[in-house]
Amino acid sequence: MALVPSNGQLDAQVELYRNAFGVVKAMALKSVVDLRIADAIAHHGGAATLAQVAVELTLHPSKIPYLRRLMRMLIVCGVFTVQHPAVGATDEPVYTLTPLSRLLVGSSNLVPFMSMLLHPTIVTPFLGIGQWFQNELPPDQCCVFKQTHGESFWELTGHDTAFDAAFNEAMVSDSNFIMDIIIKEHGEVFQRISSLVDVAGGLGGAAQAISKAFPEVKCSVLDLGHVVAKAPSGTLVLYVTGDMFESVPPANAVLLKIV
Repeated sequence: MALVPSNGQLDAQVELYRNAFGVVKAMALKSVVDLRIADAIAHHGGAATLAQVAVELTLHPSKIPYLRRLMRMLIVCGVFTVQHPAVGATDEPVYTLTPLSRLLVGSSNLVPFMSMLLHPTIVTPFLGIGQWFQNELPPDQCCVFKQTHGESFWELTGHDTAFDAAFNEAMVSDSNFIMDIIIKEHGEVFQRISSLVDVAGGLGGAAQAISKAFPEVKCSVLDLGHVVAKAPSGTLVLYVTGDMFESVPPANAVLLKIV
């Protein structure tokens, strides 16, 4: 005679499956970024039918039923909302942006940052965590990223120009977004210093924002040579080639952001 699981066991099973299917949520979000679905809805004023979204994305009509399924998943995740017509009405459901998806549109959107977080190069190493724990090498000799790609993250960006460009663009997008908020809401922090060095500051998005808002603060960026070589010119920010693990240029304040 088969045993009927208790409610506690069923709840545990649901939670177990929910965690396992978390990868689907991440990949659904990646499709939003890759297809620019948020832009398609924004193009219609922030509310669009499925047919309008499909036209914006230039999808084949055969894919529309699957797009509906994808949108259903994204609604559950809070990326979009849907407004259903009244009972008996012939209107199509209308998909709308949420505060979350509004971060993916506009001039200071976070699309480059999300593209980097969900990039196959970043995602794939997580599949090998179990193998990494069985590896006899200590963590400082072989991280899970190096186990997967044969080199460290920074070694890869040093020669893979496409991946390096994607990473730098991601950092700039994050800086453009977050520094605007920090300067407006906590700008008094920068009024108390005369110099600042952004350690591993990439192309200097954060330092440039600070320098523009507080020109009296002497801002510099420390990063590796191949990054500094691509730094923009014509700014008040000084770019310094170096390794943060060897030395950091002197300044009143050191900025560390996503390091």
